[in-house]
Amino acid sequence: MQTFPQRVYRLVSKIPKGSVATYGQLAALAGSPRAARIVGAAMVRAPAGLPCHRVLYSDGSLCCEQAFGGKEIQRGLLQEEGVSFLPDGRANLKKHLWPGPEEPSKK
Repeated sequence: MQTFPQRVYRLVSKIPKGSVATYGQLAALAGSPRAARIVGAAMVRAPAGLPCHRVLYSDGSLCCEQAFGGKEIQRGLLQEEGVSFLPDGRANLKKHLWPGPEEPSKK
């Protein structure tokens, strides 16, 4: 059985380029809808190579200054992937929010 952080890492690995997810969204998809802060803690310890820069706050705000070398680095990574931003600096969630993993069809 996977631990909660392992479920979160699996989900983060599925977020495609040009899309973003929120901490709360990942918590809900991983089975603990009230665990957004735990998702944040898991991101701090995430394995190398995981696209953690695609995980944002619920309003589309970028992560804290300590992650990725600062907000401008995270923004740059997202912009390179085609993520657009609103005039106030938040990512455009209406356009780029990942809907979650596709469920395998049940036949």
